[in-house]
Amino acid sequence: MTSFDTSPQLNVWRALLALAVVFVMLATGGWTALRNQRTTPALQVSLSAWEHGRIGGYQLPDPESSPARLARFFATLTAEQRTALARRYPLAVGNMNGAPVELRYRANRVALLQARKVELKRMHDSRLSPEGQQEAGRRMHRYEALMSPGRHILAFDPAGSGRVAEVFGDLGRAERVSVVVPGVDTDVLTFQRTYRKYSAPVGMAQSLYAAERTADPSTRTAVIAWADYTAPGGLGLDSAIATRAENGAVRLNALVRALPGSSPVSLFCHSYGSVVCGVAAHTLPDRVADIAVAGSPGMRAANASHLGTSARVWAMRDADDWVQDVPYLELGGLGHGADPMSSAFGARVLSARDAEGHSGYFEPGTDSVRNFAEIGVGAYDSVQCAGDDEGCREGLSGTTPVGRA
Repeated sequence: MTSFDTSPQLNVWRALLALAVVFVMLATGGWTALRNQRTTPALQVSLSAWEHGRIGGYQLPDPESSPARLARFFATLTAEQRTALARRYPLAVGNMNGAPVELRYRANRVALLQARKVELKRMHDSRLSPEGQQEAGRRMHRYEALMSPGRHILAFDPAGSGRVAEVFGDLGRAERVSVVVPGVDTDVLTFQRTYRKYSAPVGMAQSLYAAERTADPSTRTAVIAWADYTAPGGLGLDSAIATRAENGAVRLNALVRALPGSSPVSLFCHSYGSVVCGVAAHTLPDRVADIAVAGSPGMRAANASHLGTSARVWAMRDADDWVQDVPYLELGGLGHGADPMSSAFGARVLSARDAEGHSGYFEPGTDSVRNFAEIGVGAYDSVQCAGDDEGCREGLSGTTPVGRA
């Protein structure tokens, strides 16, 4: 199976772009993807139950209320009442922007336990094919791993290929928050890998968190491995258009707006994840200080100023990254626009020395992850620019991160 994040078969992308008119005609003609009919997703069931629920004799608030409104609601409850809601509506609370972070962790542990039981039954369901039973086994083991002591699951949805987000560090007390936004082929099963560990969201976030602590041990940081959007699967039409990115951008904006406190936030967006960040940029709150992209196929903008954000925009690309050969254009909805590495785009271009191709930007010891870490702690004067150019630090001299005197 090919992958947009790992495959060098760029002829597929070229073919997609060359056939733009055909795809547009198909889309306007009502081309739809056939999907297996399933029962109502568990998250929707939980949300529906919440909408009809009560606590202390009062009706529960609309789960789509603003994070501030929901935060005020939870603040009025006793610890016992909050725990009761997490147990009664685990998926609703576990994915509720505005619910206390620690409560979301507890709720998602309950939700994972329930999802594990479902997959355990499916493993022995004779109505499933052997392949279906095997997939159920893989999902069951992934849920067990996510339930391990010490893991902090901020979001979890078992529907479809699955969505999940995990926090490293103390999110509630963090002085700087980093969010890793991964690319295609990201789902609950690929959220963590043993082989090629640092090409998966968990490994990316762990590496960045360790590098940030090395860069500035005095600054409290938190890193979120954010796979809480439905990413394209493999190298195909979904990865060449922005539909998944547009949906992901809504979810990314909701995440950032619901983060506790007012600490600066930096986004680290890899591959198709940079499309998500580019689409989201103009809607993000001002607390987003940085948007850094690596191995980007484009950000759906002609230049950085068109992103409509006050955040600093950074870009890097390894010399051996095959994505540099992708046609940087947008035609009939296909392609993602200008190359963020080009001088005309206007991003601050960073060194990615020692990165290992398209999927190796978070490998420990690389310039790429060190640069990400310096941005993450706010040490902008310490980043390494690409080549001999010092332009990426222009106007940033003397900048010091929170926690440094």
